[in-house]
Amino acid sequence: MIVFPAIDLRNGACVRLRQGDPNAETVFSQEPAAMARHWVDEGAEWLHVVNLDGALGQVVGEAAEVPVNVRAFSDIRRAVDVPVQFGGGIRSLDDVKYILGLGATRVILGTVAVRKPDVVKDAVLEFGADQVVAGLDARGGMVATHGWQEQTDLSAVEVARRMQDLGVELIVYTDIARDAMLTGVNLRETADLAREAGLSVIASGGIGSLADVQALVNLKEPGIIGFISGQALYTGALKLPEAIAVCKAGS
Repeated sequence: MIVFPAIDLRNGACVRLRQGDPNAETVFSQEPAAMARHWVDEGAEWLHVVNLDGALGQVVGEAAEVPVNVRAFSDIRRAVDVPVQFGGGIRSLDDVKYILGLGATRVILGTVAVRKPDVVKDAVLEFGADQVVAGLDARGGMVATHGWQEQTDLSAVEVARRMQDLGVELIVYTDIARDAMLTGVNLRETADLAREAGLSVIASGGIGSLADVQALVNLKEPGIIGFISGQALYTGALKLPEAIAVCKAGS
């Protein structure tokens, strides 16, 4: 099981939002590249980078003026040599190509997976399932889009099955209600999603302690290949080397 330290970018800074609320922001660093180096020095084998401004509507793709968070992502890629997955505001095949060209190991398609699934299909066909991930963010089991600001009437399982039909093999599943709340991963829903959709899953939202990591490892659910941690790592409630050790011991 892989631990993915989260680097959430907003206005060029490394921040955390409480349950995805743009008005509930805590800034942890003005230097995302330095934060990336810190997590790699602590043992991170992957990083999870999110462009929050993009998720909330800002254009991601190549333009006359590159968005500040995209510049920050480029700085991160130059600063570390571990693989990085990137999501937030990727809305087209050109966006996917652009972000991969900047050094992303794989891109995460969230809103577009629900609103324009053909983009996901085309991305998988052109770049492969190892570089294209679906991001499913759910509140009460129902998918939300546009930076979690718009609620749909689609269940996470339903969308995940659609993604599998399009060739997706991996999803990031976030329980919005638990994000940054340090109350533990929604173990049942995450495991059910992995089994019912037949996809590999990276769990997100809720990790608050080493006990939460152990609980996830103890599930022994082969479909869950890792988890994302942000708030717990940034506040010190969870120590990355200890989390990695628990994951390796349980593998």
